[in-house]
Amino acid sequence: MKRIIITNNPAVAEKYDNVLFVEGSVEETLIKVRDLVHQGYELISHPLAASLRMIFSPYRSVIIGKRNEKVDFLSAEVIEDSIIKYKRHMDHRKTDTAHSDDYQAIDLILLESALKEPAAES
Repeated sequence: MKRIIITNNPAVAEKYDNVLFVEGSVEETLIKVRDLVHQGYELISHPLAASLRMIFSPYRSVIIGKRNEKVDFLSAEVIEDSIIKYKRHMDHRKTDTAHSDDYQAIDLILLESALKEPAAES
């Protein structure tokens, strides 16, 4: 399966070829993922970070898979829900830009872990 990584993380864009780089925020990255899902791509990795602390990261990388003839409604629901949850959390906190280098590294490590999963390889 052809995978595409949607990211705003320069470290990910530098390391991988199959990247669609978003020059913008996490919210803009999630919106780009949503737009592609509505064009028929399916989510391979979850668009939200696994920990609350990572929600405040200025970087996010999401893996999408092949483009289908129809919209994958589960992927559409997950990305739409993720954008809402992200916005809800960010209403109360600001993005943590003081630790940008650390967040870039953590996002890259999490992405690489997701790429090793069987669902991402098929």
